Amino acid sequence: MTISKDNLRINERIRISPVRVIDENNQQLGVIPTSEALERAREVGLDLVEVSPTSTPPVCRIMDYGKYLYEQKRKIKQNLKKQHVVVLKEIRLRPKIDDHDREIKMQQAIKFLEKGNKVQITMMFRGREMMHKEIGFQVVNKLIKDLEAYGQPDADPKLAGKSIVLMLSPLPRGKRGKASPQPAEGGGPSSVSGRPPLAKVAVAPAPASDGPPSNAPARSPSSGFTNNPFANLELDPGRESSDGTGS
Repeated sequence: MTISKDNLRINERIRISPVRVIDENNQQLGVIPTSEALERAREVGLDLVEVSPTSTPPVCRIMDYGKYLYEQKRKIKQNLKKQHVVVLKEIRLRPKIDDHDREIKMQQAIKFLEKGNKVQITMMFRGREMMHKEIGFQVVNKLIKDLEAYGQPDADPKLAGKSIVLMLSPLPRGKRGKASPQPAEGGGPSSVSGRPPLAKVAVAPAPASDGPPSNAPARSPSSGFTNNPFANLELDPGRESSDGTGS
């Protein structure tokens, strides 16, 4: 190997002499002829790499050049992992969107914001819908309020042609809300669309008794049934007489 991928001259490609040399132990060897520095690198089985060609004299280092390239690639990969590429996602709405569809659109926006992506909300008008632009602004402003725990608008929604455009940026990871809907103030579950929670139906407990009803068949202890659905079933007296079992 005589030339590096980083355009650094190594080994026989180093034409300038003398050079300042740093050995494999990071010790200064001083300014010596290039041939002597190259001979020293060969003795330890390493390469002589010109790391600072613009210095006077140039600075060369005795190193394992293959290992150096590997470490450089590893550093680049680690830096790429730490970088977050911001992706722009778009959510399209209509002024006459119903609550269910608006709820689905909002959940999509929450997923995008939780991943750290920016979200562009586009309210599209068609035909005579442009005469009632205030309806579109109301829908967009309500969506901003619903998403305030996940992202904040870069600017106020603006009318661009036949559309209202809004850009949302995600909040810092530690300040973002949870994806699941939060409970309402009254203690019951709340819906994302703002619908009132379902009323709870109170069920009265069955009266306690020491034994089975007089008109219910006695349950054998060895039957093995713990919750018999026919335990409290009232029998027809006429049917009991016809079977010969009634009084």
